[in-house]
Amino acid sequence: MSSLTRRQFAAMAAAAIPARKPNIILILADDLGVGDLGCYGQELIRTPNIDRLATEGLRFTAAYAGAMVCAPSRCTLMTGYHLGHATVRNNWEVYPEGQHPLAPRDTTVATVLKQAGYKTGICGKWGLGGPDSASTPNKKGFDFFYGYNCQRHAHRFYVDYLWRNSQKEPIAQSKSKPIYAQDRIADESLNFIRENRNNPFFLFCAWTVPHGPYTRNNVPNLGRFENENWKEGEKIYATMVERLDSDLGRVLSLLKELNLDNNTLVLFASDNGPGGGPANNARFGSQASLREVKGTLREGGLRVPQIARWPGHVPAGRVTNHPTAFWDFLPTAAALAGAQPPEGIDGASILPTLLGKKQKEPAYLYWEQLTPEKLTRAVRMGKWKAYQATKTANIELYDLSKDPAESTDIAASHPSVIHQIEQILAKSRTEAATPPTDPRIWEKYREDNKRLDALLSS
Repeated sequence: MSSLTRRQFAAMAAAAIPARKPNIILILADDLGVGDLGCYGQELIRTPNIDRLATEGLRFTAAYAGAMVCAPSRCTLMTGYHLGHATVRNNWEVYPEGQHPLAPRDTTVATVLKQAGYKTGICGKWGLGGPDSASTPNKKGFDFFYGYNCQRHAHRFYVDYLWRNSQKEPIAQSKSKPIYAQDRIADESLNFIRENRNNPFFLFCAWTVPHGPYTRNNVPNLGRFENENWKEGEKIYATMVERLDSDLGRVLSLLKELNLDNNTLVLFASDNGPGGGPANNARFGSQASLREVKGTLREGGLRVPQIARWPGHVPAGRVTNHPTAFWDFLPTAAALAGAQPPEGIDGASILPTLLGKKQKEPAYLYWEQLTPEKLTRAVRMGKWKAYQATKTANIELYDLSKDPAESTDIAASHPSVIHQIEQILAKSRTEAATPPTDPRIWEKYREDNKRLDALLSS
């Protein structure tokens, strides 16, 4: 947490929030790049509703995902721990369905808000504990869950079931009348808002667009991109981004209809950098000239779009370069609810930044990528970005104020900065073991895909 005392923190939170606790809607895209949105410079893909968030709210230029891939990023988002202390530090898959679960000690943001009187819901992808684990959404603070438990399952937008709380809900798919999962998930998101409009609520729209694979059996149509002289994957990706924008627009329209605009913080972000490949980088500039993509600890894998809108509270049309990462979300949400975050977490509330006030930058941000073969780490400290490919490799150093693309390693010229980074690396992690991988996981994944393809072609 920040240097504020707990009493000062509580007083600041109480002074900042209105009499009725504000609703909180977090909309998280999947594999969306910084450069994919009009408000960050995109010209080929239209995102008027997301751009409206920026016009009417606060746009971040130094926002970071919790991790380089889905599951660990969501772990930091839900628990407030960075990757040196998080339970989930990579995409650790579980057979037959799901990912490595959160630990019993992990208090989620949903639990904190539920205890503060909020109704809590998640619509979309969970990825933090299989259906039979002690780490399902309903067991980790969410009153309502609809969507995918497993991120492998979420690679398909035409599926034969989704989860409604703890029950597997069948979907009758057919070639003549296929049902698009994102449509169902967006509908359930809107229903949750309607049903809870009379009390404070937290809705996590963990939507899976524009995640691949970018194949024709993963989108209903190509819309206005059908006749573009582009690769098919590019058309599919652009279509997915515009569907994301359209569904976000439905949320904004409903908030206005229900007169909830001025009492709802809408926060939008992506779970990591763009997914890479021809579908979403060369033509659209998804990386925004940052180095590499999803799956790495370079800026292109970690830097994400982030926008906050709360009319009357978050100043409109502003841009901030305050560095922030996903583990700041839990303490920020707690401050909005007038609640205390769990002791010992790594995140700090960015409520002052949201409200247009000056805020001291974090001392540093820390990430790691843990596999059975190696440990890769990265640190942002002020303008400096450090990267270490393995525990014994030399530390690379980049000045992000001059070199956001991490093109020139200047470690040799700044020994004192490297010394500070070494101290951060030495103190920023607890040991963690990588769970064994069940070889049956991907065999089942392939079998499930064959079954779904057969359903849609019958």
